[in-house]
Amino acid sequence: MNFLTRALPYIIPFCGAFLLTFILTPIVREINRRLGMVDKPGERRINTIPVPRGGGLALVIGVIASFSIYLSLAHHTIIQNGWLGHGVYIKMAVLSIAMALVGYTDDKYNLNPKIKLIAQLIIAALAWGWADLGFRKLWPSLPAWLDCAMTIFWIAGAVNAFNLIDGLDGLASGLAFIATIGMGGALFMVNASHQAIYHFAFAGGLLAFLKYNYHPASVFLGDCGSMFIGFTLSILPLATEGTNSFLVSVGVPLLAMGVPIFDTALAIIRRSIRHMIKKRNTSEKGNDKVMTADSDHIHHRILRSSHLNQRRAAWILYAVAFSLVAIGLFGMALESRAAGLWLFAISAASFVIFKDMARIELFDAGRFLNAVARDRARTHRRRIARLAIPFYIVFDILALIAVFFFCYWVLRMDIDRVEVRVALPIRVISVFLFLYIFKAYKTVWSRAMTSNYVSLLLACIFGTAAGSIAIYYAPTDNSQIKILTLVYATTSAIAIVLVRLLRGIIRDIFYAIDCSRLKGRKDVSRVLVYGCGLRYRAFLRELVRTTSENNRIIVGLIDDDILLRGHYIGGIQVLGTLAQTPEIINAQNVDSVVIAFDVTPEWLTVIKKTLGPLGVKITHFSFNEKEILQ
Repeated sequence: MNFLTRALPYIIPFCGAFLLTFILTPIVREINRRLGMVDKPGERRINTIPVPRGGGLALVIGVIASFSIYLSLAHHTIIQNGWLGHGVYIKMAVLSIAMALVGYTDDKYNLNPKIKLIAQLIIAALAWGWADLGFRKLWPSLPAWLDCAMTIFWIAGAVNAFNLIDGLDGLASGLAFIATIGMGGALFMVNASHQAIYHFAFAGGLLAFLKYNYHPASVFLGDCGSMFIGFTLSILPLATEGTNSFLVSVGVPLLAMGVPIFDTALAIIRRSIRHMIKKRNTSEKGNDKVMTADSDHIHHRILRSSHLNQRRAAWILYAVAFSLVAIGLFGMALESRAAGLWLFAISAASFVIFKDMARIELFDAGRFLNAVARDRARTHRRRIARLAIPFYIVFDILALIAVFFFCYWVLRMDIDRVEVRVALPIRVISVFLFLYIFKAYKTVWSRAMTSNYVSLLLACIFGTAAGSIAIYYAPTDNSQIKILTLVYATTSAIAIVLVRLLRGIIRDIFYAIDCSRLKGRKDVSRVLVYGCGLRYRAFLRELVRTTSENNRIIVGLIDDDILLRGHYIGGIQVLGTLAQTPEIINAQNVDSVVIAFDVTPEWLTVIKKTLGPLGVKITHFSFNEKEILQ
């Protein structure tokens, strides 16, 4: 009985918001249908039948009306404590309704994105100035102007995050439900449960609306609902009182809204890069507006890559959101050991982010940089040429400094101020001078040969030796100068070579990204290369150089050397010999075979006889020296 008494302040708001939203949603759905507020199937739409939008109005009324009634009737001391009893809720409710009305107007009349953004910023500014919501409760010494800017950015970012993520049936409402439960749970963990009463009311409304919004949805949130959700989730952490916990006010909310925030950040990066590409190349397909919608959001990618239905795709993102919330709450429970968990979470998130960005955002960035690098205009070419040498110089110096400290760490030698003041400059300058003497900064490293890298090695050896001689007579510790010289010469040579290989490594990374991107397309030609020698590497280099224009992908290699089978050459596996080609072509769904060696007429006949019945295209990649007649 005592437990029930303590639970009633949470159960009643939850049930009230649930019942009112559950009743109002079909009514609002029918009203919006008659008003013509219907999302019809289209290029960017996932729904296959017309579905009314703007149903979030029922959520707004259900949550705010039910909780306001409960608040006015309840006289329990748990309500009088905290922000609920200080008049902040009234201002929050007014601003929430204002944000929802902006969204509902957009659902009806399709507002200009800039006008909608200005309205969002104004309401966010009022939340800071009028409702007294901001980060200064967490950081009291925060300057007012910075607090205002952070608050507006936080609120507007969350509003647009949920607006953009609302692309699958039940996705935005489901993610918001998980986020609300997580944020409320954080308050319970810091003994601020009285602050979580509105969280329960909000969760009840979300759960009721999810009944109609879950796939197959009979009504959509629309901008009205998604903007209300984003605004509510952004201001709830700012309104909490009685705790200065960073995890409660910032950490858990960030994780709870991690999926929408990540999707929004990618959208900004992606559209900005495409805007720059469009400005350089007017023939590029697609729009050039940063604020114009596209079909590359996280849920679109999941649907395309995994061929799942909306329901399963939504559950994948639910699981991600739940995992992030669990990490945040578990981190709070660990207290002093939370830093290790957060480091693990950040590392895992960084891997996922890079993997998700690779196919689109990083690929588009590579396209843009490649276009700039290949610009035929003289001014651009000269600018890039002037930047090449300073690039190598700066990175060489940084690499030599890093190697110096690395050597001391590996050898477990103590390093003091004398070593830094005397030994470090001597080491770096001596190797740098020999790099200059061996013409390292006059070599075109994108077309370097083995002899050029041998010169780098010699420059590092002679430079390190000269530096060691100078250090020997300097006032420093010379007890381990021999082993230090050997390690520094070897390590500096490796570092300097890596700086030269950086461009090729980046180019190969973008080619790997391109291959990953092309695997999911149906209009790509799948190539099998016959021959693993020099011509294959030249052919692969041509594909790498034309990444942004490429529509072919190498799926494997064949070679008559049976010892090569199963090995990888240039990142591509040798699948077998010519005799095994029919089975390989069927297994890999090959469209064409490229012969990458000097083939004789007799062997070409054998190739045609083997591959001819398979119906694949056969080409010959060659580079021949021909005399030009005068």
